[in-house]
Amino acid sequence: MTALTLSTAAAPGLRADAIVIGVSKGDKGPVVAPGAEAVDQAYDGGLAGVLETLGASGAEGEITKLPAPSGFRTPLVVAVGLGALPEKDVNGGAYDAEALRKASGVAARALAGSKKAAFALPVADAAAVGAIGEGALLGAYSFDAYKEGNAAKDKKNGKAPLAEAVVLGAKPRDKAHKAAVERATAVSEELNRARDLVNTPPNDLNPEAFAAVAQAAAKENGIKVQVLDEKALAKGGYGGILGVGSGSASAPRLVKLSYTHSKAKKHLAFVGKGITYDSGGISLKPAGHNETMKCDMSGAAAVFAAVVTAARLGLEVNVTGWLALAENMPSGSATRPGDVLRMYSGKTVEVLNTDAEGRLVLADALWAASEEKPDAIVDVATLTGAMVLALGNRTFGVMANDEAFRSAVHEAAEEVGEPAWPMPLPEHLRKGMDSPTADIANMGERMGGGLVAALFLREFVGEGITWAHLDIAGPAFNEQGPFGYTPKGGTGSGVRTLVRLAELTASGDLG
Repeated sequence: MTALTLSTAAAPGLRADAIVIGVSKGDKGPVVAPGAEAVDQAYDGGLAGVLETLGASGAEGEITKLPAPSGFRTPLVVAVGLGALPEKDVNGGAYDAEALRKASGVAARALAGSKKAAFALPVADAAAVGAIGEGALLGAYSFDAYKEGNAAKDKKNGKAPLAEAVVLGAKPRDKAHKAAVERATAVSEELNRARDLVNTPPNDLNPEAFAAVAQAAAKENGIKVQVLDEKALAKGGYGGILGVGSGSASAPRLVKLSYTHSKAKKHLAFVGKGITYDSGGISLKPAGHNETMKCDMSGAAAVFAAVVTAARLGLEVNVTGWLALAENMPSGSATRPGDVLRMYSGKTVEVLNTDAEGRLVLADALWAASEEKPDAIVDVATLTGAMVLALGNRTFGVMANDEAFRSAVHEAAEEVGEPAWPMPLPEHLRKGMDSPTADIANMGERMGGGLVAALFLREFVGEGITWAHLDIAGPAFNEQGPFGYTPKGGTGSGVRTLVRLAELTASGDLG
C-alpha cells in the first residue's frame, strides 16, 4: 500500500522522484494552479507557456512530463490536468474535491515505479488534503497477487505502485490535516481491500474463503463477527441463501459484522450481495456474460469495507454489516425454475429465473437485519443489467421506501465522488410479481427490471424501517481502461457512500 505523508517543505529542496503540479484549462490556454508557485518561479513565471508548447491544455486527466528546473532536487515535474478553472463565486473559487481526487489519482498511476512523489496541488483546507491523499492512494492501486512469476520483470520495468505520496502545503501537526490523512488512509486501504476481493478469482474466493477474510479483519479491528454455515442456515430457515447456493460444491454463508460505539445513538445496517460467482444457475448465462461474474460479490465487499472503515475511524454510530454469500452454479442439486423457496421471513417465493438470484440472498439478509430494528438499512448489490442499460457503466441507481432518505443517500454519494441517480419505485410494477403458487415470484415485468428487483427487496424490509437500495451493477467492475483514480477491474463502488452515511449518522446530520 502506498504511504501517505504531509510536508511543509519547500518544493526545490525536497528529495523525490517527481513533483506533481496542477494545471487548469483557461480561456487563453493552460493556467498553473495554486501550489506550484515555486515551480513556476523557477521558470521565471513562464511555466504555463512551457506547458502549452509541450501540448498541455489543462484538460481533466491530462499528463505532461518535463524536466525539473535547475536547483530542484527532484528530476521530474509532472503536470496533471484539473479541468476547467473553478468559478470564483462557487466555494470561494477553491478547486472541487473530486477534481483534486481525480488529478492525484491520474498522477499516482502515471508515476508507477517511483519511490516517492510530492504532490504540490491546491491545498485550500483539510478537505483538499484528504481529497489529494485519497486520490493518490486509490490511483496507485494495483492488483498483482497472481503475478508472482513476473514480479522481477515488473519491478525492472517500473510497474510497482508508487511507494510514497507526499502532500505539500499540508501541515503534519495540524489536527484537521492529520485527521484528513487518517480518514483518507482508512477509507482508501479498505476500499482497495474491497477491490482485491472483487478481483480475486472465484476458485480462490468462495463463500467460506470470503467469510474467513471477514473474520480475520473483524478480529484485527475489534468487530464482533458471526458466521452462519450451511447447517446454521438450514436450522434458521434461510431458504433464499440456501436455495441459491444449493447447486454449488461450495456451501453458502451469512456473515454478520457488528461494530458498536459506547456513545452511539443511532444504528445503521448495511446488507451486501455476495455471489462469489454467478453462472446464472439452471438459467445459465449466455456465452460472453460469464467472464466477469467474479464481481457479483461487489456489494458484500463494499459492506465489509465500510464496516471495517467505520471501526478504524471510531465513528460514534453502531454499524452492522450483513454479507449474504453464495455461489450460483448449475448441477443436479441446483434450484430449478418453478421451485418454491420459503424465505427466512416466512414468505414463499416462486423462482422463475435462477439468474435472478441476488434478490433471493438479499431478501434473507434484509429480514435478518430488520429483526434488530436499525434506524435505517442500506443494501448494496450488483443486481440488474437493466440498471446498467438505464444509467451506464459509471453511475449506480438509488431506490428507497422514503424519498427524503433516498435524497440523503444520493447527496452523500455525490459528495464523496460516486456518481449516483435517484430512481422511482412505481407501484404498478409490483403486480407483475404476483404468483399463482407462492406469495411472490422473483421475476416481474421485463421493462424496468431494476425497479422490479428493488420492489421485490422492499417486500423483505421490516415494517416501519427506513431502507435504501443501491444497484451498483454498472460501476462495480470497470472493463475499460483506467480513469481518474479508478482502475481496470474491481472499483470498490459503494464503499465511500456507505462510510459517508455512517459519518453523517454519527454526527447527527442524517436525521
